[in-house]
Amino acid sequence: MNAKVGNVSFEMPQPGEMVIDKPYSEKTAELIDTEVRELINSAHRHTTELLTKHKDNITKVAERLLKQEILSRDDMIELLGPRPFPEKSTYEEFVEGTGSLEEDTTLPEGLKDWNKEKPTSPDSVPTASKN
Repeated sequence: MNAKVGNVSFEMPQPGEMVIDKPYSEKTAELIDTEVRELINSAHRHTTELLTKHKDNITKVAERLLKQEILSRDDMIELLGPRPFPEKSTYEEFVEGTGSLEEDTTLPEGLKDWNKEKPTSPDSVPTASKN
């Protein structure tokens, strides 16, 4: 989670399971609560700073959205300018280094006939016993 709490994971009770004791102490629970609260407050501060810093651009986008429901990539470039990092805009560039451009869609041997009826033989049909 963070430096104070560390990378820990506590097993949660399964649905319907009785909970008698927490898998951690009251002191640890307080530490977790404090750290989670700080994490949320920090994220809130950072978000507020970003929104304040970019208020003019947010206003531009909001005003355009009031006029037209959907904004294209070109609309966003017109409003905000080009991205501050290089764009990968073609499929080939996106898949570069990930293997083949051709996707292997062959089925495993056991699934090749999944949608075909299997022939039935008289031996394979269950029969009612006569007593």
